Amino acid sequence: MNHVPTDSPALACRGLVKRYPDVVAVAGLDLEVRRGECFGLLGPNGAGKTTTIEILEGLLDQDEGDVEVLGRRWRTDRDELRRRLGVQLQETQLADKLTVEETLRLFRSFFTDGPTVTELLDLVELGAKRASWVGKLSGGQKQRLAVACALAGRPELLFLDEPTTGLDPQSRRQLWDVLGRFRAAGGTILLTTHYMDEAHALCDRVGIMDGGTLIALGTPRELVASIGAAHVVEFAVEGAPPADEVLHSLPGVRDVRHRDGHVALATSELHATVPALLDRLRQDGAALSLLGTHSATLEDVFVSLTGRHLRDD
Repeated sequence: MNHVPTDSPALACRGLVKRYPDVVAVAGLDLEVRRGECFGLLGPNGAGKTTTIEILEGLLDQDEGDVEVLGRRWRTDRDELRRRLGVQLQETQLADKLTVEETLRLFRSFFTDGPTVTELLDLVELGAKRASWVGKLSGGQKQRLAVACALAGRPELLFLDEPTTGLDPQSRRQLWDVLGRFRAAGGTILLTTHYMDEAHALCDRVGIMDGGTLIALGTPRELVASIGAAHVVEFAVEGAPPADEVLHSLPGVRDVRHRDGHVALATSELHATVPALLDRLRQDGAALSLLGTHSATLEDVFVSLTGRHLRDD
């Protein structure tokens, strides 16, 4: 077996293309994930995230391009890669009539090396549910069990496709803790998510996809800084808001967006923008029906790049 340098990427794809009869799902994607990092792939539905991750997992064949995972290629090293990867699909269907312990024993039997069932239960904090049927678990418990199954072979690289969709905040935090422990042990994670707070909390770097390709890449802090506005002011008025050219002239305003009757102002000077906006609305005799502010997020980066919200699709 050829030695693979530990400083080589955990995975890399170049010129990745996947076509379907009515759409090009992935359009020449270049991507690299470093060993030991948590990399987040963000984008709206239809951006190509799931298709990309399924190609990288070896579940789909690409039409064009090159894929290298842990220094290996699926066409020649499939059996080795299956032993070294952990995969949690967007929807994991486990047998309802098996217990949690039986499920983990089954998945653990697929690998020659890995944690014991007890170690897996402790890792995902499901020890108290050891004898429970899978069908009786809550949504968050099922997601943690799915991750435990993905960790049964002590993987070096973990793929997670929308791991916390539909979970309540407490269940999401519990799953984040599980992933943190995997990272602390030296593991690498590639995840897709719709949740911007999740990307901020977990990811060292993120790539934003749209139309089957990357439109932005960097740390969450770098991407937010790239729009040149640390805050967003959102407001609505009864009747028509001031013209965009008027709003652009307010101090600190870098961008103006409209959505569902609301106006969002990206600003670098929150303390100056809000008073100036209120003064202008007072001069116009416009009655406020909504006013709020928030720190700029990755959602605002996507809006700045595309004019759409991540969940619009």
